[in-house]
Amino acid sequence: MIPTVAIASFLATLGAFGKPDAAPCQDPPAVTLTRAPERGLQPQVATGPDGALCLLYFKGEPAGGDLFYVKRDPASPGWSAPLRVNSEPRTAVALGTIRGGQIALGRDGRVHVAWNGANPSQKAGVPLAPKGDGATKPAHPPGAPMLYTRLAADGKSFEAQRDLMTSTFNLDGGGALGADSRGNVYVAWHGADAAGADKGEAGRRVWLTRSSDDGATFLPEAAVSPAGTGACGCCGMSGAADSAGRLFLLYRTATGGQQRDMLLLASNDGGATFTPTTVNRWQLAACPMTSAAITGASDLTVVAWETKGQVFLARVQAGATVLRPAGAPGDASTRKHPRVAVNSRGEVLLVWTEDTGWNHGGSIAWQVFDPHDHPIAGTNGRAAGLSAWSFAAAVARPDGSFEILY
Repeated sequence: MIPTVAIASFLATLGAFGKPDAAPCQDPPAVTLTRAPERGLQPQVATGPDGALCLLYFKGEPAGGDLFYVKRDPASPGWSAPLRVNSEPRTAVALGTIRGGQIALGRDGRVHVAWNGANPSQKAGVPLAPKGDGATKPAHPPGAPMLYTRLAADGKSFEAQRDLMTSTFNLDGGGALGADSRGNVYVAWHGADAAGADKGEAGRRVWLTRSSDDGATFLPEAAVSPAGTGACGCCGMSGAADSAGRLFLLYRTATGGQQRDMLLLASNDGGATFTPTTVNRWQLAACPMTSAAITGASDLTVVAWETKGQVFLARVQAGATVLRPAGAPGDASTRKHPRVAVNSRGEVLLVWTEDTGWNHGGSIAWQVFDPHDHPIAGTNGRAAGLSAWSFAAAVARPDGSFEILY
């Protein structure tokens, strides 16, 4: 049985900490808004060991465009010249706001990127490929590819993109990516194998492939989600890894086609085994096309998700204990695509979209929470002008302030 985080366990967990100490008086963290270069869509950001910001964004036709990478050094106010990430033009997708690029920094700050491929024909009719023993491996079933690349050693270009799917197909919702300082790279997605091909969403699983050599080679994918929970077909997922060997994957289930819970998969052994924890329940007989987010600072991991038009965050302690969720203040009915950032004081910025729809832009909104997940007065806001198919990225600065890129 999958362990469920109930309100009672939340209260018991919180009670173990006792009454919070009074915090010293300090100014609330500032929040700065920044437009992504070229007004790129779906920005994703990672912070390098030297404090540099590494930014990934999308440009082009939503059904088939390109990913670009730029960097902003701490001592420079501007971004570097854009590098196209995908080696084959127009093989990234922004349509649906779910299946776009993911960025992570690995050993020595090397940039890794994974995304849902835009061109299903890339895998259709793949010929038999010779193996070392002279035999052949079967052609890959047709479908969209899960693509990966990394920044070349000279830092001036990206390597040729690679499809990491070897035995799975029916890729739909967005994938997840994680990397650590030990040279491990993890790419996850949800889809089906031959056993689940005729079972719809119930036959979908979360699949994980791992590299221990900085992305040079990957193992064949393996199922890591509990059997029978399915996966919400057009919902995104999120992942994060750290140098302690911990890996987190957050995705939406589709149990029985009705139960679309948020499930956190936590691994303490580099992705070899996972502990599942139900973070939030939602009974719905349809795909809500949601996305999720995971971020961390030191030993603190924070997850964020959407349920019924409201966005939530929760802190994750060692052992995958999820504390009580905190929802964004105010009326909620059209909130989507939450993103989170954590500063050095344990404060969390939650940013999300409002009033967006199919091929329709909207606004971004945000709120900063204190270390006990109470909203901090004067740290909320809303800004119009979000492009269709896009969302915002959140990052914490070394001085404790936050920046939103959109």
